Amino acid sequence: MEDNNQTQPLLTPHAQNHAPDTAVFTTESDDIAPIAGTGDFAREFLLESKKLWYLAGPAIFTSVCQYSLGAITQVFSGQVSTIALAAVSIENSVIAGFCLGITLGMGSALETLCGQAYGAGKLDMLGIYMQRSWVIMNTTAIFLSLLYIFAEPLLKLIGQTTAISEAAGMFALWMIPQLFAYAMNYPIQKFLQAQSKIMAMAWIAAAALVLHVLFSWLLMLKLGWGMVGAAVVLNASWWFIVVAQLVYVFCGSCGEAWSGFSIQAFHNLWGFVRLSLASAVMLCLEVWYFMALILFAGYLKNAEVSVDALSICMNILGWTIMVSFGMNAAVSVRVSNELGACHPRTAKFSLVVAVITSTLIGLLLSLVLIVFRKQYPFLFSNDSEVREVVMELTPLLAFCIVINNVQPVLSGVAVGAGWQAVVAYVNIACYYLFGIPVGLILGYKFDFGVTGIWTGMLSGTILQTCVLFFMIYKTDWNKEASLAEDRIKKWGGHEDSKMHDVRKNDQET
Repeated sequence: MEDNNQTQPLLTPHAQNHAPDTAVFTTESDDIAPIAGTGDFAREFLLESKKLWYLAGPAIFTSVCQYSLGAITQVFSGQVSTIALAAVSIENSVIAGFCLGITLGMGSALETLCGQAYGAGKLDMLGIYMQRSWVIMNTTAIFLSLLYIFAEPLLKLIGQTTAISEAAGMFALWMIPQLFAYAMNYPIQKFLQAQSKIMAMAWIAAAALVLHVLFSWLLMLKLGWGMVGAAVVLNASWWFIVVAQLVYVFCGSCGEAWSGFSIQAFHNLWGFVRLSLASAVMLCLEVWYFMALILFAGYLKNAEVSVDALSICMNILGWTIMVSFGMNAAVSVRVSNELGACHPRTAKFSLVVAVITSTLIGLLLSLVLIVFRKQYPFLFSNDSEVREVVMELTPLLAFCIVINNVQPVLSGVAVGAGWQAVVAYVNIACYYLFGIPVGLILGYKFDFGVTGIWTGMLSGTILQTCVLFFMIYKTDWNKEASLAEDRIKKWGGHEDSKMHDVRKNDQET
Protein backbone atom coordinates (compact mmCIF):
# COMPACT_ATOMS: atom_id res chain seq x y z
CA MET A 1 0.00 0.00 0.00
CA GLU A 2 2.68 2.49 1.02
CA ASP A 3 5.10 1.56 -1.75
CA ASN A 4 3.81 3.11 -4.95
CA ASN A 5 6.31 1.08 -7.01
CA GLN A 6 5.01 -2.34 -5.97
CA THR A 7 3.81 -4.47 -8.85
CA GLN A 8 0.68 -6.51 -8.08
CA PRO A 9 -2.18 -7.93 -10.15
CA LEU A 10 -4.44 -5.17 -11.42
CA LEU A 11 -8.15 -5.18 -10.50
CA THR A 12 -9.91 -3.22 -13.24
CA PRO A 13 -13.32 -1.57 -12.69
CA HIS A 14 -15.18 -4.05 -14.89
CA ALA A 15 -13.31 -7.07 -13.57
CA GLN A 16 -14.35 -6.14 -10.04
CA ASN A 17 -17.88 -7.35 -10.78
CA HIS A 18 -16.60 -10.91 -10.82
CA ALA A 19 -13.50 -10.59 -8.65
CA PRO A 20 -13.14 -12.46 -5.35
CA ASP A 21 -13.28 -10.50 -2.10
CA THR A 22 -9.56 -11.08 -1.58
CA ALA A 23 -8.56 -8.94 -4.58
CA VAL A 24 -5.75 -6.52 -3.80
CA PHE A 25 -5.62 -2.83 -4.72
CA THR A 26 -2.64 -1.66 -6.75
CA THR A 27 -1.61 1.57 -8.40
CA GLU A 28 -0.31 -0.20 -11.50
CA SER A 29 -3.16 0.44 -13.92
CA ASP A 30 -4.29 2.74 -16.69
CA ASP A 31 -3.91 5.65 -14.25
CA ILE A 32 -2.17 8.71 -15.74
CA ALA A 33 1.60 8.74 -15.60
CA PRO A 34 3.35 11.09 -13.13
CA ILE A 35 3.61 14.65 -14.49
CA ALA A 36 7.25 15.18 -15.52
CA GLY A 37 7.20 18.67 -16.99
CA THR A 38 5.27 21.57 -18.49
CA GLY A 39 4.44 19.63 -21.64
CA ASP A 40 3.00 16.72 -19.67
CA PHE A 41 0.99 19.13 -17.52
CA ALA A 42 -0.46 20.99 -20.52
CA ARG A 43 -1.37 17.76 -22.32
CA GLU A 44 -3.04 16.17 -19.29
CA PHE A 45 -4.69 19.49 -18.34
CA LEU A 46 -6.37 19.64 -21.77
CA LEU A 47 -7.53 16.03 -21.60
CA GLU A 48 -8.87 16.36 -18.06
CA SER A 49 -10.53 19.69 -18.89
CA LYS A 50 -12.51 17.99 -21.65
CA LYS A 51 -13.69 15.31 -19.23
CA LEU A 52 -14.58 17.86 -16.55
CA TRP A 53 -16.43 20.20 -18.89
CA TYR A 54 -18.35 17.31 -20.39
CA LEU A 55 -19.84 16.98 -16.90
CA ALA A 56 -19.49 20.54 -15.61
CA GLY A 57 -21.08 22.35 -18.56
CA PRO A 58 -24.51 20.71 -18.29
CA ALA A 59 -24.19 20.54 -14.48
CA ILE A 60 -23.54 24.29 -14.26
CA PHE A 61 -26.47 24.96 -16.56
CA THR A 62 -28.71 22.68 -14.47
CA SER A 63 -27.60 24.29 -11.19
CA VAL A 64 -28.12 27.81 -12.52
CA CYS A 65 -31.58 26.95 -13.86
CA GLN A 66 -32.73 25.30 -10.64
CA TYR A 67 -31.34 28.05 -8.44
CA SER A 68 -32.93 30.62 -10.72
CA LEU A 69 -36.39 29.30 -9.88
CA GLY A 70 -36.25 30.79 -6.39
CA ALA A 71 -34.13 33.75 -7.45
CA ILE A 72 -36.56 34.76 -10.21
CA THR A 73 -39.43 34.44 -7.76
CA GLN A 74 -37.58 36.95 -5.55
CA VAL A 75 -37.06 39.26 -8.54
CA PHE A 76 -40.79 39.30 -9.30
CA SER A 77 -41.57 39.69 -5.58
CA GLY A 78 -39.48 42.85 -5.54
CA GLN A 79 -41.81 44.24 -8.20
CA VAL A 80 -44.84 43.40 -6.04
CA SER A 81 -43.77 45.18 -2.82
CA THR A 82 -40.90 45.61 -0.37
CA ILE A 83 -42.57 43.40 2.24
CA ALA A 84 -43.20 40.70 -0.38
CA LEU A 85 -39.51 40.69 -1.32
CA ALA A 86 -38.48 40.50 2.34
CA ALA A 87 -40.96 37.68 3.05
CA VAL A 88 -39.95 35.58 0.04
CA SER A 89 -36.25 36.23 0.75
CA ILE A 90 -36.57 35.16 4.39
CA GLU A 91 -38.55 32.04 3.49
CA ASN A 92 -36.10 31.11 0.71
CA SER A 93 -33.00 31.88 2.77
CA VAL A 94 -34.05 30.75 6.24
CA ILE A 95 -36.87 28.18 6.16
CA ALA A 96 -36.34 26.64 2.69
CA GLY A 97 -32.59 27.27 2.98
CA PHE A 98 -32.43 25.31 6.24
CA CYS A 99 -34.30 22.37 4.73
CA LEU A 100 -32.43 22.63 1.42
CA GLY A 101 -29.17 22.24 3.32
CA ILE A 102 -30.40 19.06 4.97
CA THR A 103 -31.93 17.46 1.87
CA LEU A 104 -29.10 18.44 -0.48
CA GLY A 105 -26.57 17.34 2.13
CA MET A 106 -28.21 13.98 2.73
CA GLY A 107 -28.49 13.50 -1.02
CA SER A 108 -24.78 14.17 -1.42
CA ALA A 109 -24.05 10.86 0.32
CA LEU A 110 -24.98 9.33 -3.03
CA GLU A 111 -22.17 11.25 -4.71
CA THR A 112 -19.70 9.16 -2.74
CA LEU A 113 -21.51 5.82 -2.98
CA CYS A 114 -22.93 6.02 -6.51
CA GLY A 115 -19.80 7.63 -7.93
CA GLN A 116 -17.42 5.04 -6.51
CA ALA A 117 -19.76 2.14 -7.29
CA TYR A 118 -20.06 3.31 -10.91
CA GLY A 119 -16.28 3.62 -11.20
CA ALA A 120 -15.95 0.06 -9.88
CA GLY A 121 -18.57 -1.28 -12.29
CA LYS A 122 -21.19 -2.07 -9.58
CA LEU A 123 -24.01 -0.58 -11.64
CA ASP A 124 -26.76 -2.67 -10.04
CA MET A 125 -26.26 -0.88 -6.70
CA LEU A 126 -26.97 2.65 -7.98
CA GLY A 127 -30.74 2.20 -8.09
CA ILE A 128 -30.73 0.58 -4.64
CA TYR A 129 -28.78 3.50 -3.20
CA MET A 130 -31.24 5.99 -4.72
CA GLN A 131 -34.26 4.16 -3.29
CA ARG A 132 -32.69 4.02 0.16
CA SER A 133 -32.09 7.73 -0.03
CA TRP A 134 -35.74 8.35 -1.01
CA VAL A 135 -36.96 6.42 2.02
CA ILE A 136 -34.69 8.32 4.40
CA MET A 137 -35.17 11.77 2.90
CA ASN A 138 -38.95 11.67 2.63
CA THR A 139 -39.13 10.53 6.24
CA THR A 140 -36.88 13.45 7.12
CA ALA A 141 -39.08 15.82 5.09
CA ILE A 142 -42.11 14.90 7.22
CA PHE A 143 -40.29 16.15 10.32
CA LEU A 144 -38.89 19.20 8.54
CA SER A 145 -42.40 20.25 7.49
CA LEU A 146 -42.92 21.33 11.11
CA LEU A 147 -40.52 24.21 10.42
CA TYR A 148 -42.81 25.40 7.65
CA ILE A 149 -45.91 25.04 9.80
CA PHE A 150 -44.42 26.99 12.72
CA ALA A 151 -42.34 29.40 10.62
CA GLU A 152 -44.10 32.56 11.87
CA PRO A 153 -43.55 32.04 15.63
CA LEU A 154 -40.02 30.78 14.99
CA LEU A 155 -39.10 33.89 13.00
CA LYS A 156 -40.55 36.11 15.73
CA LEU A 157 -38.65 34.11 18.33
CA ILE A 158 -35.32 34.79 16.63
CA GLY A 159 -36.08 38.51 16.44
CA GLN A 160 -37.51 39.18 12.98
CA THR A 161 -40.03 42.00 12.71
CA THR A 162 -43.73 41.15 13.07
CA ALA A 163 -44.57 42.22 9.51
CA ILE A 164 -41.79 40.13 7.95
CA SER A 165 -42.50 37.13 10.21
CA GLU A 166 -46.22 37.05 9.40
CA ALA A 167 -45.72 37.39 5.65
CA ALA A 168 -42.86 34.86 5.53
CA GLY A 169 -44.77 32.44 7.78
CA MET A 170 -47.77 32.44 5.47
CA PHE A 171 -45.56 31.97 2.41
CA ALA A 172 -43.77 29.07 4.15
CA LEU A 173 -47.06 27.20 4.63
CA TRP A 174 -47.74 27.42 0.93
CA MET A 175 -44.24 26.09 0.13
CA ILE A 176 -44.48 22.71 1.92
CA PRO A 177 -44.84 20.79 -1.41
CA GLN A 178 -41.42 22.14 -2.46
CA LEU A 179 -39.85 20.40 0.56
CA PHE A 180 -40.94 16.96 -0.66
CA ALA A 181 -39.78 17.82 -4.17
CA TYR A 182 -36.32 18.46 -2.68
CA ALA A 183 -36.44 15.04 -1.00
CA MET A 184 -37.12 13.31 -4.31
CA ASN A 185 -34.99 15.49 -6.58
CA TYR A 186 -31.52 15.36 -5.06
CA PRO A 187 -31.18 11.55 -4.90
CA ILE A 188 -32.25 11.39 -8.56
CA GLN A 189 -29.67 14.02 -9.49
CA LYS A 190 -26.81 12.24 -7.72
CA PHE A 191 -27.92 8.96 -9.31
CA LEU A 192 -27.80 10.50 -12.79
CA GLN A 193 -24.60 12.49 -12.17
CA ALA A 194 -22.69 9.37 -11.17
CA GLN A 195 -23.46 7.93 -14.61
CA SER A 196 -22.58 11.21 -16.38
CA LYS A 197 -26.18 11.54 -17.59
CA ILE A 198 -26.13 15.29 -17.16
CA MET A 199 -27.68 16.45 -20.43
CA ALA A 200 -31.10 15.04 -19.60
CA MET A 201 -31.10 16.99 -16.34
CA ALA A 202 -30.04 20.13 -18.20
CA TRP A 203 -32.88 19.91 -20.73
CA ILE A 204 -35.45 19.32 -17.99
CA ALA A 205 -34.11 22.24 -15.92
CA ALA A 206 -34.18 24.52 -18.98
CA ALA A 207 -37.81 23.68 -19.70
CA ALA A 208 -38.73 24.26 -16.06
CA LEU A 209 -37.01 27.66 -16.04
CA VAL A 210 -38.74 28.89 -19.19
CA LEU A 211 -42.15 27.85 -17.87
CA HIS A 212 -41.34 29.31 -14.45
CA VAL A 213 -40.54 32.77 -15.84
CA LEU A 214 -43.64 32.79 -18.02
CA PHE A 215 -46.09 31.70 -15.32
CA SER A 216 -44.43 33.85 -12.60
CA TRP A 217 -45.02 36.94 -14.72
CA LEU A 218 -48.55 35.84 -15.58
CA LEU A 219 -49.71 34.93 -12.08
CA MET A 220 -47.72 37.35 -9.89
CA LEU A 221 -47.86 40.53 -11.96
CA LYS A 222 -50.36 40.22 -14.81
CA LEU A 223 -53.14 38.54 -12.80
CA GLY A 224 -52.09 40.18 -9.53
CA TRP A 225 -51.85 37.02 -7.44
CA GLY A 226 -48.68 38.31 -5.73
CA MET A 227 -47.19 35.91 -3.17
CA VAL A 228 -49.90 33.30 -3.78
CA GLY A 229 -48.88 33.16 -7.43
CA ALA A 230 -45.23 32.88 -6.38
CA ALA A 231 -45.98 29.82 -4.24
CA VAL A 232 -48.11 28.12 -6.91
CA VAL A 233 -45.52 28.54 -9.65
CA LEU A 234 -42.48 27.68 -7.52
CA ASN A 235 -44.04 24.46 -6.22
CA ALA A 236 -45.20 23.45 -9.70
CA SER A 237 -41.76 24.10 -11.21
CA TRP A 238 -39.93 21.88 -8.72
CA TRP A 239 -42.41 19.03 -9.11
CA PHE A 240 -42.18 19.33 -12.89
CA ILE A 241 -38.43 18.68 -12.58
CA VAL A 242 -38.96 15.65 -10.30
CA VAL A 243 -41.62 14.01 -12.48
CA ALA A 244 -39.68 14.60 -15.71
CA GLN A 245 -36.51 13.06 -14.23
CA LEU A 246 -38.45 10.06 -12.93
CA VAL A 247 -39.94 9.47 -16.39
CA TYR A 248 -36.42 9.56 -17.85
CA VAL A 249 -35.14 7.00 -15.31
CA PHE A 250 -38.13 4.67 -15.50
CA CYS A 251 -38.10 4.57 -19.31
CA GLY A 252 -34.92 2.48 -19.30
CA SER A 253 -32.40 5.21 -20.08
CA CYS A 254 -30.09 4.11 -17.25
CA GLY A 255 -29.61 0.46 -18.21
CA GLU A 256 -28.42 -1.80 -15.39
CA ALA A 257 -28.36 1.12 -12.93
CA TRP A 258 -32.17 0.99 -12.67
CA SER A 259 -33.82 -2.43 -12.58
CA GLY A 260 -36.99 -1.44 -10.72
CA PHE A 261 -38.03 -1.08 -7.12
CA SER A 262 -36.41 -3.50 -4.69
CA ILE A 263 -36.88 -4.56 -1.07
CA GLN A 264 -33.11 -4.08 -0.68
CA ALA A 265 -33.84 -0.37 -0.39
CA PHE A 266 -34.96 -1.07 3.18
CA HIS A 267 -31.84 -3.04 4.13
CA ASN A 268 -29.04 -1.48 6.19
CA LEU A 269 -31.03 1.76 6.53
CA TRP A 270 -29.42 2.84 9.79
CA GLY A 271 -25.92 2.65 8.34
CA PHE A 272 -27.12 4.63 5.34
CA VAL A 273 -28.74 7.18 7.67
CA ARG A 274 -25.42 7.74 9.45
CA LEU A 275 -23.60 8.39 6.19
CA SER A 276 -26.42 10.65 4.97
CA LEU A 277 -26.39 12.64 8.22
CA ALA A 278 -22.62 13.13 7.99
CA SER A 279 -23.10 14.49 4.47
CA ALA A 280 -26.01 16.66 5.60
CA VAL A 281 -24.09 18.17 8.50
CA MET A 282 -21.15 19.02 6.25
CA LEU A 283 -23.27 20.82 3.66
CA CYS A 284 -25.81 22.27 6.10
CA LEU A 285 -23.10 24.08 8.00
CA GLU A 286 -22.18 25.83 4.74
CA VAL A 287 -25.75 26.64 3.63
CA TRP A 288 -26.81 27.79 7.11
CA TYR A 289 -23.76 30.02 7.34
CA PHE A 290 -25.09 32.28 4.59
CA MET A 291 -28.62 31.89 5.92
CA ALA A 292 -27.36 33.34 9.22
CA LEU A 293 -26.03 36.36 7.32
CA ILE A 294 -29.58 37.24 6.23
CA LEU A 295 -30.86 36.74 9.78
CA PHE A 296 -28.25 39.03 11.34
CA ALA A 297 -29.11 41.73 8.82
CA GLY A 298 -32.67 41.59 10.13
CA TYR A 299 -31.47 42.86 13.52
CA LEU A 300 -29.86 46.02 12.12
CA LYS A 301 -31.47 49.44 11.97
CA ASN A 302 -33.82 49.84 8.99
CA ALA A 303 -34.14 46.05 8.82
CA GLU A 304 -36.20 45.84 5.63
CA VAL A 305 -33.62 47.78 3.58
CA SER A 306 -30.74 45.75 5.07
CA VAL A 307 -32.47 42.42 4.43
CA ASP A 308 -33.49 43.41 0.90
CA ALA A 309 -30.03 44.67 -0.05
CA LEU A 310 -28.24 41.66 1.38
CA SER A 311 -30.79 39.30 -0.19
CA ILE A 312 -30.05 40.82 -3.60
CA CYS A 313 -26.32 40.30 -3.05
CA MET A 314 -26.93 36.72 -1.88
CA ASN A 315 -29.06 36.21 -4.97
CA ILE A 316 -26.17 37.29 -7.21
CA LEU A 317 -23.70 35.27 -5.16
CA GLY A 318 -26.00 32.26 -5.36
CA TRP A 319 -26.15 32.47 -9.14
CA THR A 320 -22.36 32.59 -9.40
CA ILE A 321 -21.94 29.82 -6.83
CA MET A 322 -24.12 27.65 -9.03
CA VAL A 323 -21.26 27.77 -11.53
CA SER A 324 -18.88 26.39 -8.92
CA PHE A 325 -21.56 23.91 -7.80
CA GLY A 326 -21.61 22.58 -11.35
CA MET A 327 -17.84 22.19 -11.15
CA ASN A 328 -18.35 20.70 -7.67
CA ALA A 329 -20.65 18.04 -9.13
CA ALA A 330 -18.23 17.35 -11.98
CA VAL A 331 -15.14 17.00 -9.81
CA SER A 332 -17.05 14.91 -7.27
CA VAL A 333 -18.05 12.49 -10.04
CA ARG A 334 -14.54 12.48 -11.48
CA VAL A 335 -12.84 11.91 -8.11
CA SER A 336 -15.30 9.24 -6.94
CA ASN A 337 -15.24 7.43 -10.30
CA GLU A 338 -11.44 7.46 -10.47
CA LEU A 339 -11.00 6.37 -6.86
CA GLY A 340 -13.54 3.60 -7.43
CA ALA A 341 -11.55 2.55 -10.51
CA CYS A 342 -8.25 2.63 -8.53
CA HIS A 343 -6.81 5.68 -10.34
CA PRO A 344 -5.45 7.88 -7.52
CA ARG A 345 -3.21 10.10 -9.68
CA THR A 346 -6.08 10.87 -12.06
CA ALA A 347 -8.32 11.76 -9.11
CA LYS A 348 -5.71 14.15 -7.74
CA PHE A 349 -5.05 15.80 -11.11
CA SER A 350 -8.78 16.25 -11.71
CA LEU A 351 -8.87 18.34 -8.53
CA VAL A 352 -6.02 20.55 -9.75
CA VAL A 353 -7.74 21.22 -13.07
CA ALA A 354 -11.07 21.98 -11.36
CA VAL A 355 -9.54 24.48 -8.90
CA ILE A 356 -7.65 26.37 -11.61
CA THR A 357 -10.72 26.50 -13.87
CA SER A 358 -13.06 27.61 -11.09
CA THR A 359 -10.71 30.37 -9.96
CA LEU A 360 -10.52 31.83 -13.48
CA ILE A 361 -14.31 31.71 -13.81
CA GLY A 362 -14.69 33.51 -10.46
CA LEU A 363 -12.34 36.29 -11.51
CA LEU A 364 -14.21 36.79 -14.79
CA LEU A 365 -17.62 36.95 -13.08
CA SER A 366 -16.32 39.41 -10.47
CA LEU A 367 -14.97 41.70 -13.17
CA VAL A 368 -18.32 41.73 -14.98
CA LEU A 369 -20.14 42.53 -11.74
CA ILE A 370 -17.88 45.46 -10.88
CA VAL A 371 -18.20 46.92 -14.39
CA PHE A 372 -22.02 46.86 -14.17
CA ARG A 373 -22.33 47.69 -10.44
CA LYS A 374 -24.53 50.73 -11.13
CA GLN A 375 -26.90 48.92 -13.47
CA TYR A 376 -27.73 45.48 -12.05
CA PRO A 377 -29.48 46.63 -8.80
CA PHE A 378 -32.33 48.03 -10.94
CA LEU A 379 -33.22 44.45 -11.90
CA PHE A 380 -34.05 43.59 -8.30
CA SER A 381 -35.66 46.58 -6.60
CA ASN A 382 -37.48 49.84 -7.25
CA ASP A 383 -36.30 51.24 -3.90
CA SER A 384 -33.45 53.76 -4.38
CA GLU A 385 -32.15 53.22 -0.83
CA VAL A 386 -31.90 49.47 -1.36
CA ARG A 387 -30.07 49.97 -4.68
CA GLU A 388 -27.58 52.32 -3.01
CA VAL A 389 -26.70 49.77 -0.33
CA VAL A 390 -26.30 47.07 -3.00
CA MET A 391 -23.83 49.23 -4.94
CA GLU A 392 -21.82 49.82 -1.75
CA LEU A 393 -21.65 46.06 -1.14
CA THR A 394 -20.59 45.20 -4.70
CA PRO A 395 -16.77 45.17 -4.12
CA LEU A 396 -17.24 42.81 -1.18
CA LEU A 397 -19.60 40.70 -3.27
CA ALA A 398 -17.03 40.48 -6.08
CA PHE A 399 -14.31 39.26 -3.71
CA CYS A 400 -16.75 36.76 -2.18
CA ILE A 401 -17.51 35.37 -5.63
CA VAL A 402 -13.84 34.51 -6.20
CA ILE A 403 -13.51 32.72 -2.85
CA ASN A 404 -16.80 30.89 -3.21
CA ASN A 405 -15.90 29.63 -6.66
CA VAL A 406 -12.98 27.69 -5.19
CA GLN A 407 -14.46 26.46 -1.91
CA PRO A 408 -17.31 24.34 -3.37
CA VAL A 409 -14.84 22.57 -5.65
CA LEU A 410 -12.79 21.53 -2.63
CA SER A 411 -15.97 20.39 -0.91
CA GLY A 412 -16.77 18.34 -4.03
CA VAL A 413 -13.46 16.53 -3.62
CA ALA A 414 -14.33 15.87 0.03
CA VAL A 415 -17.66 14.36 -0.99
CA GLY A 416 -16.11 12.31 -3.79
CA ALA A 417 -13.54 10.90 -1.37
CA GLY A 418 -16.05 10.34 1.48
CA TRP A 419 -14.60 12.87 3.97
CA GLN A 420 -17.95 14.37 4.99
CA ALA A 421 -17.60 13.80 8.74
CA VAL A 422 -14.14 15.37 8.94
CA VAL A 423 -15.16 18.42 6.91
CA ALA A 424 -18.18 18.90 9.18
CA TYR A 425 -15.82 19.53 12.11
CA VAL A 426 -13.75 21.89 9.98
CA ASN A 427 -16.89 23.85 9.09
CA ILE A 428 -17.96 24.16 12.72
CA ALA A 429 -14.59 25.57 13.73
CA CYS A 430 -14.08 27.93 10.79
CA TYR A 431 -17.64 29.16 10.30
CA TYR A 432 -19.28 29.13 13.71
CA LEU A 433 -16.40 29.48 16.16
CA PHE A 434 -14.49 32.01 14.06
CA GLY A 435 -16.43 33.58 11.17
CA ILE A 436 -19.74 34.41 12.87
CA PRO A 437 -18.20 35.91 16.06
CA VAL A 438 -15.88 38.10 13.97
CA GLY A 439 -18.81 39.20 11.81
CA LEU A 440 -20.98 40.08 14.81
CA ILE A 441 -18.17 42.07 16.43
CA LEU A 442 -17.52 44.06 13.25
CA GLY A 443 -21.20 44.52 12.45
CA TYR A 444 -22.54 45.48 15.87
CA LYS A 445 -19.62 46.34 18.18
CA PHE A 446 -17.80 48.49 15.61
CA ASP A 447 -21.03 49.56 13.91
CA PHE A 448 -19.99 48.53 10.37
CA GLY A 449 -23.49 47.17 9.72
CA VAL A 450 -24.04 44.74 6.85
CA THR A 451 -20.51 45.26 5.53
CA GLY A 452 -19.00 44.31 8.89
CA ILE A 453 -21.13 41.19 9.30
CA TRP A 454 -20.33 40.01 5.80
CA THR A 455 -16.60 40.79 6.09
CA GLY A 456 -16.29 38.80 9.30
CA MET A 457 -18.17 35.83 7.95
CA LEU A 458 -16.16 35.92 4.72
CA SER A 459 -13.03 35.52 6.84
CA GLY A 460 -14.47 32.22 8.08
CA THR A 461 -14.92 31.04 4.50
CA ILE A 462 -11.31 31.96 3.68
CA LEU A 463 -10.06 30.04 6.72
CA GLN A 464 -12.14 26.99 5.79
CA THR A 465 -10.81 27.09 2.22
CA CYS A 466 -7.22 27.18 3.50
CA VAL A 467 -7.86 24.20 5.80
CA LEU A 468 -9.36 22.18 2.93
CA PHE A 469 -6.35 23.04 0.75
CA PHE A 470 -4.05 21.74 3.49
CA MET A 471 -6.09 18.54 3.94
CA ILE A 472 -5.99 17.81 0.22
CA TYR A 473 -2.27 18.61 0.03
CA LYS A 474 -1.56 16.04 2.78
CA THR A 475 -3.85 13.36 1.31
CA ASP A 476 -2.47 9.92 0.44
CA TRP A 477 -4.44 9.32 -2.74
CA ASN A 478 -3.35 5.68 -3.03
CA LYS A 479 -4.87 5.03 0.37
CA GLU A 480 -8.08 6.84 -0.63
CA ALA A 481 -8.40 4.58 -3.69
CA SER A 482 -8.01 1.52 -1.48
CA LEU A 483 -10.62 2.83 0.96
CA ALA A 484 -12.99 3.42 -1.96
CA GLU A 485 -12.70 -0.26 -2.93
CA ASP A 486 -13.38 -1.28 0.66
CA ARG A 487 -16.39 1.10 0.87
CA ILE A 488 -17.93 -0.32 -2.31
CA LYS A 489 -17.76 -3.86 -0.94
CA LYS A 490 -19.19 -2.83 2.43
CA TRP A 491 -22.16 -0.86 1.07
CA GLY A 492 -22.75 -3.13 -1.89
CA GLY A 493 -23.36 -6.10 0.35
CA HIS A 494 -20.65 -8.18 -1.37
CA GLU A 495 -18.61 -8.68 1.79
CA ASP A 496 -19.72 -9.81 5.21
CA SER A 497 -18.75 -7.86 8.30
CA LYS A 498 -16.08 -10.33 9.39
CA MET A 499 -14.25 -10.16 6.07
CA HIS A 500 -14.60 -6.36 6.12
CA ASP A 501 -12.94 -6.18 9.54
CA VAL A 502 -10.12 -8.49 8.43
CA ARG A 503 -9.41 -6.36 5.34
CA LYS A 504 -9.54 -3.17 7.39
CA ASN A 505 -6.99 -4.57 9.88
CA ASP A 506 -4.75 -5.67 7.00
CA GLN A 507 -4.84 -2.15 5.53
CA GLU A 508 -3.97 -0.55 8.85
CA THR A 509 -1.09 -3.00 9.26
